[in-house]
Amino acid sequence: MRLYFLGIGGTLMGSLAQLAQQKGFAVSGFDRVLYPPMSDQLAAAGIEVFEGFDPAQLRPPPDLAIVGNAGMPRGHEAVEYVLEHDVPYTSGAEWLGEALLRQRWTIAAAGTHGKTTTASMIAHILDHAGLDPGFLIGGVPVNFPTSARLGTGPCFVVEADEYDTSYFDRRAKFLHYRPKTLVINNLEFDHADIFDDLEQIQYQFHHLVRAVPGSGLIIAPGRDANVEATLKRGCWTPVSTFALAEDDETPVDSKMATADQWHAVDIDADGSRFSVSLNGTRVGSVDWKLMGRHNVANALAALAAAQHAGVPAAQGATALGTFRGVQRRMELIVDRPGLKVYDDFAHHPTAIRSTLEGLRARVGGERIVAVVDPRTHTMALGTLRGELTTCCAAADEAIWFHGDKIQWNVAEVAQDSLVPTSVETDIDRLVDSVAAHENDRSLPTHVVVMSNGAFGGIYDRLRRRLGGAPAPGAAGG
Repeated sequence: MRLYFLGIGGTLMGSLAQLAQQKGFAVSGFDRVLYPPMSDQLAAAGIEVFEGFDPAQLRPPPDLAIVGNAGMPRGHEAVEYVLEHDVPYTSGAEWLGEALLRQRWTIAAAGTHGKTTTASMIAHILDHAGLDPGFLIGGVPVNFPTSARLGTGPCFVVEADEYDTSYFDRRAKFLHYRPKTLVINNLEFDHADIFDDLEQIQYQFHHLVRAVPGSGLIIAPGRDANVEATLKRGCWTPVSTFALAEDDETPVDSKMATADQWHAVDIDADGSRFSVSLNGTRVGSVDWKLMGRHNVANALAALAAAQHAGVPAAQGATALGTFRGVQRRMELIVDRPGLKVYDDFAHHPTAIRSTLEGLRARVGGERIVAVVDPRTHTMALGTLRGELTTCCAAADEAIWFHGDKIQWNVAEVAQDSLVPTSVETDIDRLVDSVAAHENDRSLPTHVVVMSNGAFGGIYDRLRRRLGGAPAPGAAGG
């Protein structure tokens, strides 16, 4: 059976193409432009890809066209060709659900923040336990060579995104996955281009909750009013909760919990060490390379999901000690004397804040410079601009990039920020600003470059300019 992927260079579509090939399908596809790491993964897999669409790519017609969401609207020449020539088609999310997940124990990691990291942790724990899980993750886990694999075990771990499925299916992608184990890390307003308010997002999440069987498990934070309100709409599945307790004497009880309660106790200031408590009993400890209290919370959710799939908590905690993170989550890309530069995916005020707070806890009084590219639809529209003046408070300095997509005056943030803040519109000048810190040896400096996109190639420019880049790896995003 021959499959043709429209938009094969995207994270989801490229990963699906690799899974389809592993399952024995003949696979090809196109995208407007292909970038690493997905272009490298597709090349390594030997998948035929084309830059730009040509109708000849669909002759003879494939058995099924898989239509991506990003950049594939009505009016696109490839979409129009598929429709005009009666080529059978479906969306990537629907194909994943029907072709790969129906016969697997699906473990889904959902939520506004931390999906990629949590899904990667779950996959690593299961793999460490010898369960050979399949997985599809919206990033590249450092412990694995690719972002997706079929696996031979019963479990399949998927990063479950609430963004809409395709131009012809406006439901959230995750509604196609029907998980048995569901993690909801947190819930905030995002994706202002398709959702008008938080209520609409909660509506989609509640449909996801309704799809989890009574024999399954929902894992939710014990201190998230938005998640709690969503579950109160109706929940037919046991709920385990996770939370960070300040110490053993003050555990956090959750009104939502109908199953287990997970807590992190004795947490080091930077989150690099902590103990795990399950229903009031210590069951293990984690000593790892990651940083930040947000990652401690992600770890608790991952441990709960892995235990539901058969990995005891103590074994899961040991496995996290060898978890190396995810590329583009506090990935150290420049390591020079007195200057470290990190690539981080944070693009929402909450994620920016937690990332910088985690770094501050690790480096103490050393200098932190935050470089932020507010390029997402939500950020570009200025929907959350009120929160941007405080999200960099843990840094000593912030630089905001005003790109072409921005529809509001980023200088407003600079004027009202809690830390010295400037606005830049030129990538070359921005690289100069970052590189200048190499010459200031008075205080070690940590520069965190935060964007969910290519950011004008700034990462490669910084590597070329400063050198000293380590092998790919993550420090704790």
